[in-house]
Formats: sequence, C-alpha cells, structure tokens
Amino acid sequence: MAMSGGRDDGEPMMEMNTTPLIDVMLVLLIMFIITIPIQTHAVKIDLPQNAPTPPDVVDPVRNKLAIDAASQITWNGSPIDKLTLRQYLDASLRLPVEPELQFAPDKQTRYVTVDEVLAVIKQSGVTKLGFVGNEQYRSFQ
Repeated sequence: MAMSGGRDDGEPMMEMNTTPLIDVMLVLLIMFIITIPIQTHAVKIDLPQNAPTPPDVVDPVRNKLAIDAASQITWNGSPIDKLTLRQYLDASLRLPVEPELQFAPDKQTRYVTVDEVLAVIKQSGVTKLGFVGNEQYRSFQ
C-alpha cells in the first residue's frame, strides 16, 4: 500500500498548497486591524449658540408689526430686522393658540419694504393676519 502524493509516474509534485499561507495572512491582517489605534482627528470649533427667544417678546393674544416712513420695522414697539421678525413669527406659531398679527405699514413706507415683510410673513405660515390703520389711505391725495 504505497501512497502517492502526485502523479503515478514518480515525479515530485510541482503545485504548492497555499491554504495554510492564506490562513496565516488572514490572521495577520486581522491582528493588524485590531492593533491599529483609532485616529482621533478632530477640529475644535466654537459654534454660535441659539439664544432662546425671551418669552415676553411674543404676546400670546396679539402682536403688532409696524413699518414707519423710514422703513424701520417694529415688533410691539421694538425695532427689529427681518431675521428677528422671522424668529418672532416662528415663536408665535409654536404657541398653543396662534396669536393675531396686526400689520400696520405707514403711508409713506416704500412698497418694496412692505412687500419683503409680507413675504417673510407668508413664508412663516402665519394664518391670523390683519391690516390695521387702513383709514390713513382713505384721504390719499
């Protein structure tokens, strides 16, 4: 009972068994992956913090938005810009009951400013909007 590892003609086997070599390489690869330290590359950035809107700025019943002749926007008598207006409108929409927004542009205000403010109001999704001070337009000369 002779065992033959190759062909029957007695020549040595020319093919190398690569299975053990592949097993060793996979084990080494896994060991390298495990031992490599996790890179902790981080860039520290100080991001601006959103300041919470003071609760007394938005009246839960009625808010008055006015524009004077110099195109100055005021919210309940305090001057604001369009970004702050959007924040106040968003804050008023988060209330349980949406407050009424009274819009009062001055007769001498440029139409472009009124149009921009109305666009901000429309984009915010306000549903309770009223125009006040319309009587100033009756005696238009």
